Amino acid sequence: MVDQPQDMKKPRTSVELFAGGGGLAMAVHRAGFRPLLFNEFNNRACETLVASARKTLGVDGLLRTEERRPAPPEPGEAAPLYPGDVRDLDMSKLEGQVDVLAGGPPCQPFSAGGVAKGDEDKRNMFPAMFNAVREIRPKAVICENVRGLLRPSFAEYFQYIQNELSLPFEKRDDKARWQDHNAHLTGILGRLSDDDGDPDHYKVVMVPVNAADYGVPQIRNRVVIVAFRADLRVDVEAFTKYVNTQRFSEPALQRSMRDEDGPYWQRHPDVPGHVRDRVRSRLPKVIKEDDFLPWRTLRDAIQGYGTDAKLPALPEVDPDRLHEKFNFGKKIGVVDHIGWPGARIYKGHTPNELDRPAKTVKAGVHGVPGGESVMLTDRLVRDPSSAAGEIYQHRYMTVRETARVMTFPDEWLGSGPRGEQMRQLGNAVPVVLGEFFANAVADALTAAGH
Repeated sequence: MVDQPQDMKKPRTSVELFAGGGGLAMAVHRAGFRPLLFNEFNNRACETLVASARKTLGVDGLLRTEERRPAPPEPGEAAPLYPGDVRDLDMSKLEGQVDVLAGGPPCQPFSAGGVAKGDEDKRNMFPAMFNAVREIRPKAVICENVRGLLRPSFAEYFQYIQNELSLPFEKRDDKARWQDHNAHLTGILGRLSDDDGDPDHYKVVMVPVNAADYGVPQIRNRVVIVAFRADLRVDVEAFTKYVNTQRFSEPALQRSMRDEDGPYWQRHPDVPGHVRDRVRSRLPKVIKEDDFLPWRTLRDAIQGYGTDAKLPALPEVDPDRLHEKFNFGKKIGVVDHIGWPGARIYKGHTPNELDRPAKTVKAGVHGVPGGESVMLTDRLVRDPSSAAGEIYQHRYMTVRETARVMTFPDEWLGSGPRGEQMRQLGNAVPVVLGEFFANAVADALTAAGH
């Protein structure tokens, strides 16, 4: 990609649909886009957006509006937030004024944890995303969704989603089967040349990602779809190569841990010797060499190394005080770092380990509740049933620790009870991952002269 000085980048604009707790919206803002409109259906998530707007979304408040045909705000004005069904929105006043349309259409129809009905599921919001493209005509589109879209059973329909995004103005008749519409779109795409410059056509890039490979302290497998309007003549081949280039790796993390005084342990000098020995004993005897940066770990996130900007280390949670539900973050002015009792480990739901990236943060209960929000601590406790006579104590992760794993800044304020905040985090796009793609889109537009 072409590097551009920060002060040379033109002010850009964005619209965020299905905004949730604001992960992708925050990422797009950090990449230099000024928000013109937010949309979110869930009331608690709307409260989170309002509470976090000034510090994390970079806007001077959000104006909740029932206006179904909102006008874009002037620079410095509060961005409108439509707290309702996106299908009720008329975004025609934004036509030609939006650089990026971003959003993660609800993923339950395609999630392995859901019922996986796909196109038959009424929660499938991709059609609403395509309608927004028709009304806004953005220069680019960024969508994030679950890796379940890549399952063989969804292969044909996922290709249809990409085809619809490529030709959004070839609207499907309400009575037509998606298979017939897909055949129609496939025929048109087969006749288009590589240098086609039709403003009704979008060039689509699909990228399977593991967020850990982009610097997120979490194993999170997702799909990112990016589309550029064809008349802008963005170098899609260069963009595709850039966003598919890995930057962080597991072998690099293993190499940083291999020696007793390796870089990882120098960064975390207070890790007990028995923990270091356990971690190092599990490393493979032969570790692949590469030029990548080390994966970031759960310990990195808690200690403030989970993002590019160093954050203060979160105060330790005292396992003996979990029943108090005490906010241990008060010491450094951080909210929602609250201990929570009752954590259990179940077969098949292994807990998070501090010296690995966290497991995927999930939005709800998937089978038996457990591993995705439970972590092993450095503390050994007696356990007669264990062969060693002792085990590592476990506890629930706090909301703030989970937000760190999702690379949210500590200024992010989740609304609602603990379970609701965890749901919002589980549905969000990690800020670091979203920011990488938003910056890549901005740079691609700049390189093409836009």
